[in-house]
Order: sequence, then C-alpha cells, then structure tokens
Amino acid sequence: MFLQQLKSKTIEGGALVCQSISAILIFTLCYTAMKNTHLTETRFCNLELSDSILQGLSAAGFDRCTPIQDRALPLSLRGKDIAGQAQTGTGKTAAFLLATFQHLLNDEREKITNPRALILAPTRELAIQIHKDAVQLSRFLDLKFALIYGGTDYQKQLLSLKGDVDIIIGTPGRVIDFYQQKAFSLEHIQVTVMDEADRMFDLGFIKDIRFLLRRMPAPETRLNLLFSATLSYKVTELAYEHMHNPVLIRIEAEEVTSKAIKQSAFCPSNEQKLPLLLGLLQQIQPQRSIIFVNTKRCAELLDAYLNFNGYKTAALSGDVPQDKRQRLLNDFQENRIMLLIATDVAARGLHIADVSHVFNYDLPQDVEDYVHRIGRTARFGASGEAISFICEEYAYSMPDIEDYIGQKIPVEAITLALLAVDIKHPERQSYARKPSPSNKRVGQKPKAPSSTRGSPR
Repeated sequence: MFLQQLKSKTIEGGALVCQSISAILIFTLCYTAMKNTHLTETRFCNLELSDSILQGLSAAGFDRCTPIQDRALPLSLRGKDIAGQAQTGTGKTAAFLLATFQHLLNDEREKITNPRALILAPTRELAIQIHKDAVQLSRFLDLKFALIYGGTDYQKQLLSLKGDVDIIIGTPGRVIDFYQQKAFSLEHIQVTVMDEADRMFDLGFIKDIRFLLRRMPAPETRLNLLFSATLSYKVTELAYEHMHNPVLIRIEAEEVTSKAIKQSAFCPSNEQKLPLLLGLLQQIQPQRSIIFVNTKRCAELLDAYLNFNGYKTAALSGDVPQDKRQRLLNDFQENRIMLLIATDVAARGLHIADVSHVFNYDLPQDVEDYVHRIGRTARFGASGEAISFICEEYAYSMPDIEDYIGQKIPVEAITLALLAVDIKHPERQSYARKPSPSNKRVGQKPKAPSSTRGSPR
C-alpha cells in the first residue's frame, strides 16, 4: 500500500564585468570538519586583525585561512569593497564577519545607538547560521547582534532592536518591516554585507535590497561586501550601483560536483525502493543523513515507515511552520534525529555540517537540484557519499543529470542481501489510512505503479 500511495506524487512548490571590480568568496563557518587540504599557508595572526578577534579565532580552533579568506581579507581589512563569487561552504561567512568586526573596531567615533552594520541573507536558515557564526567569532568583542527574519518571533525580534545594536543580521522583508516602523535607523551604517546575492534576485528580494541601500550613507563612506554563487550581469550591475570601486575575486570550483562526494546509483523497481533504502541504512548505518523526495506526501509516508522501523527521523516540507522547522533542524544538528527527509523547497539554504550521506529516494526533475542536493554532504572539507535511486517513475531524469554534471554515475547491482526483509508497515497499525478507490476490496493487493515517463507534471 505504501508503494501505491507514493505513486500519487505531485512536484512541490517550488557578463559583462567591469575592470574596476575584482571580488571574493566562500565560506560558512563550521570549520570543525575542514581539512588542511582546504587551507592556505596564510595565518590569521599575520593579517591586520585585532588581538580580541584573533583570540576568538584561536578559541574556535581556527589558525589558517581558506582561499577566499586569503584573497579577500587583506583587501577588505584595508577598506576595499569586495564583490565575490564562490561556492558555499568554503569560508565566505568568516571572511565578511572578520572584516565587519575589524571595521567597526577601527571606528573611533563615540558609541552610536543605531546599528552600524547590516548583513542581509536570502533565507531564514542562512541568517540564523550567520548569526551563530558571528556570536562564536565575536566571543571576546563587545558587540551586540539582532537576528531578524520572517515567520516567527515578531515581538521578540522587535525587542532585540532596542538599545545599542551594533549589527543587524536578517532577511530583507522583515528588516524593511522594522525599518518602516522606525525601530532602527540606517543613517549610521558603516558596513553592508549582501550574502548569496544571486539568490536574492531569484527570490524577488532585489527591490527590497535597493530600498535599504538607498537609505544608507553614500557607498564611498562605508565598507561594502557582496557574495554570490555567480557574478551575473544583474549581480555586477547591483555592485556597480551600490558599491565603491569593488574588487572582484572569483573562486570557482573545477567541477560542477565536488570530487569529495562519492556518487553511485541503483535501479530499483518501485516495489524495491523502500526495502533497498532500509537495507542500505542497515548496512551503512550513517550517523547523519538527508533523504530527498519530490513531494510532501512522499516525505510524510517515508517518515512514518522509517520511524516505525526504528529510525529517528523527521520530515521537512515547504509548509512546515518556521518554529517547528527550526526545532527539527536543531534536533538534526544535535543528533537527536539521524535522518532528515526533505523536499527541495524545504532544503533550500540548509548549511549543516557532518552530513555523511545524501539519498535521492526520488531523482529530482531539475538537474540543478541534483547538484544542490548532493552538495549537502562533503561540506567544509569533509568527504561524503550520494546514493540515487533510478526508479521507474523518475528514471528519465538521469541522462539530463549526467549531461549537466559532465560524468557518468556508476550503477551498482541490487542483491538480495541489500533488500531489507520483515519491514513493519505503519498503515497496518497506528498509521492507518483509507484504501484508494481502486483497492477497496479487503485484502486486495495494490497494483504496482506504472512508469510515468513523459507524462505531464
């Protein structure tokens, strides 16, 4: 019955470059797993960083720079604007946080009661991660942060803006909301950071960004840092318009997918997908993994099955309330949940360290989603494994995926030893559901789902 239910799937929700620019990129703090091969010979102590900042870096266990930090920090610490292109997970968060901290420390003016720096991120999750990293790195600094994002904690966030807030970290919509309520002023902003600028465009935030930038002091009077996965024409146009002679730094990956990710695939029938997943989980016993599916319905059913078969799981789809979403992610990061089942809409902006395996239970129908999914593992210098199921329903996606990533994904044989037996069925117990109209007779065996290759979605 599970397989019959899973069959009813519907996909969810959702350069011209100027000579005067020269840019930067990449890092998100979670260095804990970062290996020496991803570090340069440049040490933080050799940069123009204050002792209190170096003390925080040392306490966090950071000694040497990543490539993006090595190229960006010497310039930004001397007041140069940076426009940077690089992948996430390589050090850009620390690059702009350290530059922001030092710029504020260098200011000799009297204490200002309004924010002196604004860091904008496209998603709540990224804003939360930046805030977490900022608190860690500023451990020995006298800086106050306000974390501002939509969906929850409105009054609590509004209250956090009272007093001497030095740095606001947030998403554009909620930041504008509070600004229009005169909860804070932009008149004294000395540092502006725009992280993942390309996604700001994708999510329709660019008008909000311009609204805020036009209400700040002139670009030449502040430090401006922009980071983006791609420095497209529209992103560089934003840099020209609202930055002061930015330096362009590109740190690009040699390949679409990381060499640190071992990719493999299986070709199960629809009836074999669940037994194969359970068998692989029994064999691999991953510490922390993400299982990607294409629909909310599939996520819920898979969550029920895995829970009923002894796994600590949680399902994350696009309509999960923000407070519950954050609670689930915290449980996942703190190992109270070992498997996170997610749709692509729900997984956007996730930055979680130590994910050892990614399972594509359903192959994505967008090739870029495949790269995004498997990029949840092998982060911060670690290695990881991505396992995809080329099932009857989504098999047609694989040729496009292989063309996009420029390589063939090895297909492994399905042996009897890999297929779990004695699977417990929650719908026969507490997870009971009404039978579908085509299977109303008691005891009637569900029909195997037929392939929908080429069918409209």
